[in-house]
Amino acid sequence: MALKATIFKSKVQIADMDRDYYAEHQLTLARHPSETDERMMVRLLAFAHNAADSLEFTRGLSSDEEADLWQKNLSGEIDLWIEVGLPTEERLRKASNRAARVLVYSYGRRTAPVWWHKLESPLARFDNLRVYHLAAEATEQLAAMAERNMDFSITIQDGHIWLADGTNNAEITPEIWK
Repeated sequence: MALKATIFKSKVQIADMDRDYYAEHQLTLARHPSETDERMMVRLLAFAHNAADSLEFTRGLSSDEEADLWQKNLSGEIDLWIEVGLPTEERLRKASNRAARVLVYSYGRRTAPVWWHKLESPLARFDNLRVYHLAAEATEQLAAMAERNMDFSITIQDGHIWLADGTNNAEITPEIWK
């Protein structure tokens, strides 16, 4: 019998001063059985960093044809495709051809730099692709904040992201690789 996703609920209050976006979102995150808390929390961070009323979580790991998050316009075209982790060159090529903008949130202590060194040159031709890297210490701190019911205040200013859940605080500064 297949394992089922674990459901996490999160209320996030976002104050994004870089984009003048201020809103509260009630989110439901389905954590795939093979997904770690770290990856799920990076998905939550990616949502907060790009928050919009039309941004949504997809089936993610359960589907090869969908991003981890995406934003579609009213005609159904993909405006924003967000990948979390270390996607393949083929996957990013497909995403770059299907979406107006593609963002990658990479993480991993040793694996991310190796992944980027391998793909930096082939991905240089995609003008609509942006790659962020999150430090291992920051993503591990995020993973420690994972709970079935979460309530976050998130502030974004000058490229820095601050998360607070009432008990813990984390500051994350995504490094721009592309």
